[in-house]
Amino acid sequence: MRNFSKAKRIVIKVGTNVLNNAGKVDTHFLAVIAQQIAELIRRNHQVILVTSGAIGMGQGALNIKHKITDVKKRQACAAVGQGILMHEYQQAFSSHNLIAAQVLLTYTSFTNRKYYVHLKNAIETLLAMGVVPVINENDCISIDEIDLAFGDNDKLSALVASKIDAELLIMLTDVDGLYDKNPRTGKSANLIPIVYEINSDIEAMAGKAGSTLGTGGMISKINAIRIASQGGCKAVLANGRTKNVILRIFDGDQLGTLFLPKRRLSNRKRWILNCPAEGRIDIDPGAEAAVKNHKSLLLVGIQKVLGDFQSGDVVDIGQFAKAVCDFSATDLRKMILQKNSNLPQQQNRKAIAHANNIVLLD
Repeated sequence: MRNFSKAKRIVIKVGTNVLNNAGKVDTHFLAVIAQQIAELIRRNHQVILVTSGAIGMGQGALNIKHKITDVKKRQACAAVGQGILMHEYQQAFSSHNLIAAQVLLTYTSFTNRKYYVHLKNAIETLLAMGVVPVINENDCISIDEIDLAFGDNDKLSALVASKIDAELLIMLTDVDGLYDKNPRTGKSANLIPIVYEINSDIEAMAGKAGSTLGTGGMISKINAIRIASQGGCKAVLANGRTKNVILRIFDGDQLGTLFLPKRRLSNRKRWILNCPAEGRIDIDPGAEAAVKNHKSLLLVGIQKVLGDFQSGDVVDIGQFAKAVCDFSATDLRKMILQKNSNLPQQQNRKAIAHANNIVLLD
């Protein structure tokens, strides 16, 4: 179960609190991470590194001690810190004759199908050339107000793992894994070695606390791992400061918490599932039963259309599915008004969303 020797492609996420040392990038730690990644590459594995730390590094350079909540100041710190962070990674990898490539992303890189295809092709090419993609959110322009932000790099790393078909996601943080209660406040906290399914009990264990420099607490990591699992990707959550943690995990040591995937969706269905819905289509019980039985959504079963979406947009189907709709909201509303008139029966049975473009949420 912890034998990852056949995992061809691995995503490694390094959190801010692991990278940070008194407000500055820990160059020795980066060298250790680079050495372990170099060893995996020597073993003919492909590695993508997702890193946090740009804002934290900018804070250190600008001598800002407190947590920054102002959007403009966070953007400024990211602009200052990203260059520092990437320079250190380039130095660390060059000592192993490896080239590091900076890849800065926004949420649109995944939600826009055209952008996503280009991104996937670029990463595939970098890996084929033996380059280490070093991915970070483009914090200088990624803000929630314009729907460009991931929220944290936990979600970013999971989307990368899911979208580029990684077999293993290693999330390095400042705790040893998932505990049944907060290990910082509960002396009797027990480490959970393996999670077979992320359910309400697991979510309750994760809690909600974040850190001073980072944006993601344990709950964000659990939510991110759920995304990775939809791609059939295993995930290990472990303490990044454990000696040789990456190689030891890869070689089967019982470190951290292992999360097993529940299901594996196709690449396109993963894209649909992780896209924000532009609207909602409510349907009758008969249509719901058909969709749950992996049938296409037909016009005859639609009761109500909410939102203002276009043909090809992702929409919610009730509360249980997401789909790419083949018609705009305006056209659907017109069709609903006409469907009980003298339209031919075959018109009422027009497919609104094909079965191949529908994803059940559970």
